[in-house]
Amino acid sequence: ARHGVIILGPTNLPSTMPFHSSQMYARTVTHFLMHLLHDGKIRLDPNDEMTRATLVTHKGEIVSEALKTTFGAGPRVS
Repeated sequence: ARHGVIILGPTNLPSTMPFHSSQMYARTVTHFLMHLLHDGKIRLDPNDEMTRATLVTHKGEIVSEALKTTFGAGPRVS
């Protein structure tokens, strides 16, 4: 320490990233799934921004704006 400052210089910093990235991804997926669950049941609310952004189809219709743009209005999905 010099002037109360400690400088850390790990020699293999990239090797620490995959672990933390995996933790962050797992936490993100867990929070998203918890957002979809209500009283132990999955609730897909197409009016909810987070849910709508991840839906591809809902009730047999293509709801993904990206897919609608690519494929037009799109056929009904069985």
